[in-house]
Amino acid sequence: MLLRRFCFIVVLLFPAVLAFAQGLELPTLETVPIAQLQAEEIGHYPAVEAGQGAAADAEHVYAIVNTAIGQYRKTDGSLVQRWAAPRDGAVRHLNSCYVEGDKLYCANSNFPEVPMASSIEVFDTATMTPVDSYSLGMLDEGSLTWFERIPGGWMAGFAHYDEGGGLPYKNHSYASIIRYDEQWRRIGGWMIPDTVISRMQPHAASGGGLGPDGLLYLTGHDRPEMYVLGLPSMGPKLVHIATIAIDVEGQAFAWDKSGSDRVVYGISRPNREVRGFRLPDVNVPPGVWRFGDLGDNPLLVH
Repeated sequence: MLLRRFCFIVVLLFPAVLAFAQGLELPTLETVPIAQLQAEEIGHYPAVEAGQGAAADAEHVYAIVNTAIGQYRKTDGSLVQRWAAPRDGAVRHLNSCYVEGDKLYCANSNFPEVPMASSIEVFDTATMTPVDSYSLGMLDEGSLTWFERIPGGWMAGFAHYDEGGGLPYKNHSYASIIRYDEQWRRIGGWMIPDTVISRMQPHAASGGGLGPDGLLYLTGHDRPEMYVLGLPSMGPKLVHIATIAIDVEGQAFAWDKSGSDRVVYGISRPNREVRGFRLPDVNVPPGVWRFGDLGDNPLLVH
């Protein structure tokens, strides 16, 4: 009875509400311009493991494939050492890695199996032996492809796929970026903007990392492009502010945090090479925040 009365009231009021809305002057949507930029290649290294991604420290580059990681000298590209696991073992699909201190942090998933499950695997760079593992288990967010430290915790990218390894009720557009505290408890997240996720179809972001400028950089699965994203002043969707042409066919990349230059390392999977690039500076439009601003916003910090 109450529901019937409520519906009757809504029907009576709808014309008045519609008339008010029609007479209300709303501001015009102002879209953020997307800068078109170019990366500069600074070197390349042949590496048989260059199938999923790359990482770097002061002395080495790391080539990553599903169940193996090769460590190579920057000076001459020679192989230093390699870690490898059985194809059907506990580590099934290393997606991306990055170096922090003397540790190599890697995102692993069980792709293309479903349900999707993921873990974080940590290696000692001096010996290339596993030293720690943290399972995220099965997650509705999808398959872990990359993760990164941010103020107060972590952020991580999760993929959904239109093809094998995906779920029939969630396509690539469900890929997202989740924010965690230091104990990996979810405290927020963001959608990937349409101008980026449409370029990754039928896959999602294979690589991601926070730049020294406090902006988020993403790469897809196969296009020679890198996307630069900032935080929105309102809403759940990140803001696409630049696209950088870069001579890698998608896949994961990592920032070289050993220096002050804007240097990243990615892979050319068809050529089995690790490639280094210097990225151009990116201007931040008004109304867009850097991820470093998270620490200054009391609504976003717990």
